[in-house]
Amino acid sequence: MKQYNIIIAGCITVIVLMVVVFGADIVKLSIPTEEYSIFVDPILDKQSLFVMGRVTVQNTGLQPLTNIHVNFGAGDTLDIKTLKAGQKIILSPPPDNPMEFVMISADNDIFVSKAYREMPKMVGMMGS
Repeated sequence: MKQYNIIIAGCITVIVLMVVVFGADIVKLSIPTEEYSIFVDPILDKQSLFVMGRVTVQNTGLQPLTNIHVNFGAGDTLDIKTLKAGQKIILSPPPDNPMEFVMISADNDIFVSKAYREMPKMVGMMGS
């Protein structure tokens, strides 16, 4: 009976440690910890007849981001005055843009440059 209690206590300890470790990682992802931070995700959605691009921009910091400059490449730019803390917007590049990369800068030394990534194809949907 004593060995049984030791095994149970060991299992409970391991479970508690896992909850603490994984819980801390989840909290880091869901609660902003930096004053100024931005998330940028440029995606290409390739259809059979056309390619559609979209850029998700989210303020992941605690403070508003100001004077945001979006450079879609090929001379195509967009200026956004303010993005509140937690606010997310989805932007579309101009129709003739080559959609290779996007660069975003803002006040407080924010700069992100990312290449577009292809949206994963949905296999098995609608008879495909």
